[in-house]
Amino acid sequence: MNERERLKEKQRIVIKIGSSSLTHRETGGVNFSKMEQLVRVLANLKNMGKDVVLVSSGAVSVGRNGMGLPAGKLTLPQKQACASIGQARLMMIYQKLFSEYNQNVSQILMTKFTMTDELSRPNAVNTFEELFHLGVIPIVNENDTIATYEIEFGDNDTLSAIVASLVHADLLILLSDIDGLYTDDPNINPNAKFISVVKNIDDKLMLMGKKSTSTDVGTGGMATKLTAARIATFSGTDMVIANSDHVSVIEEILNGEEKGTLFPANKKKEFQIMDFI
Repeated sequence: MNERERLKEKQRIVIKIGSSSLTHRETGGVNFSKMEQLVRVLANLKNMGKDVVLVSSGAVSVGRNGMGLPAGKLTLPQKQACASIGQARLMMIYQKLFSEYNQNVSQILMTKFTMTDELSRPNAVNTFEELFHLGVIPIVNENDTIATYEIEFGDNDTLSAIVASLVHADLLILLSDIDGLYTDDPNINPNAKFISVVKNIDDKLMLMGKKSTSTDVGTGGMATKLTAARIATFSGTDMVIANSDHVSVIEEILNGEEKGTLFPANKKKEFQIMDFI
């Protein structure tokens, strides 16, 4: 059985979707069609008996759009206010959509403190495990309302990898605005070659992950995704970067199809998650 075929057997899956995948590029408004498709796929995975975690960005952009604030850099208080407004709106939408499939969801907001505090970390693990036991899909985001530089993860690529490590997930899928990892930025270099499988995340590869993204909505470029890959694979979790244009790619990945870039698990005994946060 090859590495792709083994993805069919994954039972605990963390899926991360970014802000640019949940909103319309032209207006910044919520992409309800994309959210409906995502919810249907995740509810179906749950019906197959899999544990599912959704790490969802979008709170700040949804809050900004809802309040009519112009595009551009927000002040920290504005960002936190938009996060507070947008998170409530996002959860209301998710709650409504998932309820149509009779699927219960919950909200978990995290900061670095959740991971670094010796009391908070095991409490978080216990919460996730009980939610899985109850058949609930946790929806996770960084707590941007209170997070400052000292306690923020900075991007949900990193957060999703940490969540995957925390819950001992079998697979992490990062849905992005790109098909996967290339030898260079394909938006700039037409000769950039697609990389299907990455078995060794070395320093040379990390240098390839220049901080580039084709959108100004999200915060994570390829560099953050490669950092996430290190966290996930060193923790013993397979990871795939795939294009979110069609969220059915999640099912295709779990069917063993060659979609996205696969980073097979490469568990390291000396791995300490605290080194990455």
